[in-house]
Amino acid sequence: MKPVSPPVLVLDDVTLTYEAHPAVHHLSGTFARGCLTAIVGPNGAGKSTLLKAIMGQLPLSHGTIDRCGLAIGDFGYLPQAAELDRHFPLSVADLVMLGAWREVGVFGRVTSACAEAARQALVAVGLEGFEFRSIGSLSSGQFQRVLFARLILQNASVIILDEPFTAIDARTTEDLLRIIAGWHGEGRTVIAVLHDFDQVRHHFPETLLLARDLVGWGPTASVLTEANLQRTRAMAEKWDESAPYCAA
Repeated sequence: MKPVSPPVLVLDDVTLTYEAHPAVHHLSGTFARGCLTAIVGPNGAGKSTLLKAIMGQLPLSHGTIDRCGLAIGDFGYLPQAAELDRHFPLSVADLVMLGAWREVGVFGRVTSACAEAARQALVAVGLEGFEFRSIGSLSSGQFQRVLFARLILQNASVIILDEPFTAIDARTTEDLLRIIAGWHGEGRTVIAVLHDFDQVRHHFPETLLLARDLVGWGPTASVLTEANLQRTRAMAEKWDESAPYCAA
């Protein structure tokens, strides 16, 4: 019998709201340590909202999120690309080095070891020699590779990704999926919001299917069934924006 992994995140009756309307509604469940989990669902299902709550960026309207003894600094978080300002005057090396903040501190000196680790992270994402390029000069795919390099340098035990493959090319997606598989192989916990069901079926063994309410959570093959997807579509179609935040 396969041993049960201890939890890394426990959600108990979590409800999240925007302007008094439900974004996530009475969600309970557990992310096991070392899991590789996709969060999927229709637009407006509460997927990104849930990630922000896990990261402590949004208050809970009800329930609790237990990070099982981990600090927020133990979580590596990649928000949606639309939330990132690429006009800020940073070099690629500067952005990657932000991943070393726990080691360097806010005003600490960047050591030669950290600089070398940043260079190796860029090699790992296929951007060797890009250190002095401005982040504003990068393509969408190159910029996403840089953000993955920053996560590599952060060396977090839990990695949270919000739509990491939006608007990037197939080659970059394949390369970043290999990095995610490597993190999983090292025993890290990876949780990602995704839209491509085929991608989820091929690369993510566990899935959380969300439509504000929980539809399914468990092995991907048993969650992404046609019955569950039809149920999700029906739930999305009947959402009432004028409903009170909690009908339960």
